[in-house]
Amino acid sequence: MPIVAYGHPTLKKKGEDIDKNFPGLAELIDDMFDSMYHSNGVGLAAPQINKSIRLFVIDASPYEEHDPLCKDFKRVFINARIVRQEGEPWEFEEGCLSVPGINEYVKREPVIYMSSYDSEWNYHKEERFEGMPARIIQHEYDHIEGIVFVERLPQLRKMLLKRKLNDITNGKVDPGYKMIFPRKRPKK
Repeated sequence: MPIVAYGHPTLKKKGEDIDKNFPGLAELIDDMFDSMYHSNGVGLAAPQINKSIRLFVIDASPYEEHDPLCKDFKRVFINARIVRQEGEPWEFEEGCLSVPGINEYVKREPVIYMSSYDSEWNYHKEERFEGMPARIIQHEYDHIEGIVFVERLPQLRKMLLKRKLNDITNGKVDPGYKMIFPRKRPKK
């Protein structure tokens, strides 16, 4: 599935809740994992594939060496809500499939509590996550809230990235995977 690029209107929309009868949900989840792996990501939210719904998938296992909590951490989150966050925010370099070629340091809380459904429609009430899994969840959660990680950067840093962000919006990048660019002009 193609990934929508920074500047696409779907990335600014808050995702809608879905129910277990959402058409093709199991296939959509499988396709999202496939697209995430093909793009070398560790998370993918439905808005990134042009669907304004509250769904994201994560496989944090590539970060296992950095944080043992990432071992076998593969999850589906449906209708997720962060209930609360705790701890002193810590900085870590993040990237995003919708913002290829830009990695920046973002501060996030080390512990979150979240309520969500999994792919089997089991409800998880105020489930606790910490460390790198909590960071990845917060990044993907931002997507279903209509937030892209670069919006969390200081204003000066965003200004310095403006040209690169415009290049992404205009399709002047080649990330190595299929993308939908909001303002790419067709070749003549």
